[in-house]
Amino acid sequence: MVRANGAVSLRELARVVQTSEVTVRRDVRALEAEGLLDRRHGGAVLPGGFARESGFPQRSLAVTAEKAAIAELAASMVTEGEAIVVGAGTTTQELARRLARVPGLTVVTNSLLVAQALAHANRVEVVMTGGTLRGSSYALVGSGAEQSLQGLRVTRAFLSGAGLTAERGLSTSNMLSASVDRALARAASEVVVLADHSKIGADTMLQTVPTEMITHLVTDQPPPDCSRAGTELEALADQGVRISVAGGGRAQPGERERTLPGPRGAQPPHGKPPLSGPPPITPPSAQQRLSDLAAQRRR
Repeated sequence: MVRANGAVSLRELARVVQTSEVTVRRDVRALEAEGLLDRRHGGAVLPGGFARESGFPQRSLAVTAEKAAIAELAASMVTEGEAIVVGAGTTTQELARRLARVPGLTVVTNSLLVAQALAHANRVEVVMTGGTLRGSSYALVGSGAEQSLQGLRVTRAFLSGAGLTAERGLSTSNMLSASVDRALARAASEVVVLADHSKIGADTMLQTVPTEMITHLVTDQPPPDCSRAGTELEALADQGVRISVAGGGRAQPGERERTLPGPRGAQPPHGKPPLSGPPPITPPSAQQRLSDLAAQRRR
């Protein structure tokens, strides 16, 4: 089962082999001693071969300018009075700080950091899931979190993850986080993924949102030497994901958003209305920018 799926939970193993989780845990420990798998909290995974999740302090210090630009662009999509879901992550935490200025908003989240960012926001209602605290990500996970999301329906889910590819979609390296992210995605009519260029093309252990469920990706402009990210962005656009590129501190004025070619960029999927927020802006040419600067000086 681990070879087929990349990971499996102790609960699922016990159900399939019709024995207790205590017995399964003992067998998993023996298989790990033989080097056949690695144990994880609540389950087992294949040894090596997948990107591992770094700690929260490391993630919070990585590509901070890019995350801020992504969050700013994503926040512009949210309108007054909307009900949305915001998942856990450092980029979604940045988004939450900017959502505090949107009145009449209802935000459902499993992230303590998202809730903290919105705790004193005027006219923003925060609804937290239940669940067990996962200290490394300050997120509520487990069956309690998933059950609290049953029957919920909101307009959009803003999610992040450890990796994003055109083949597998959004993924993470933690089994409990993956299950909650799936539940968050199912609760929304549209799924907006927030991922900086370092995550584009990264393939982590557990799929959370398949590509066909992703409506919109908000990312930053990959550096010129990052060909992998550029290739994946084109492949995602070819599969119908609408892609908006934030400046991340490198773009010229007016390059706030760029929508790459793709079916969902021109036509919303499954008859859905297009996302609200700023329309795609075509970056001005260098000559046009110089002309604009000259005009401003004359004024």
